[in-house]
Amino acid sequence: MVDSALVLRKISELEVYQKQMKEFSDIALEAYKANWKTQRIVERTLQMMIETCVDIANRIVSDRGMRSPTSYADTFKVLFENNVIDSGLLIIMGKMAKFRNVVVHQYEEVDSEIVIIILKKHLGVFDRFKDAVLTYLKNFS
Repeated sequence: MVDSALVLRKISELEVYQKQMKEFSDIALEAYKANWKTQRIVERTLQMMIETCVDIANRIVSDRGMRSPTSYADTFKVLFENNVIDSGLLIIMGKMAKFRNVVVHQYEEVDSEIVIIILKKHLGVFDRFKDAVLTYLKNFS
């Protein structure tokens, strides 16, 4: 049985972050590049959003006895393997996990163009993830 209360709390956190990110969704690339404070807020909030999704995924994986993931990206693969998310969501969430690693570990400089693409085109992926999790909880808990 999945700890639905914990998952729902995490979903509420995710929704708060999403509302905060909407404030930045119309920013132009040059304005983003010119403002280090905005960069810090956006990158850190995206990191927290991705980590919240990973927390949710890990709760489902653990509570349902699914195989242990080997990385953040693999966590989403485990959800795909168990029909929690679809292949399209797997691909995007895998890329989000890799983006999170760049932000956290500073393997390379964060590409501002990628951030702007996420802000303008991919914030909806978090709604898709949330909807998939809620559907899974409704059907399998």
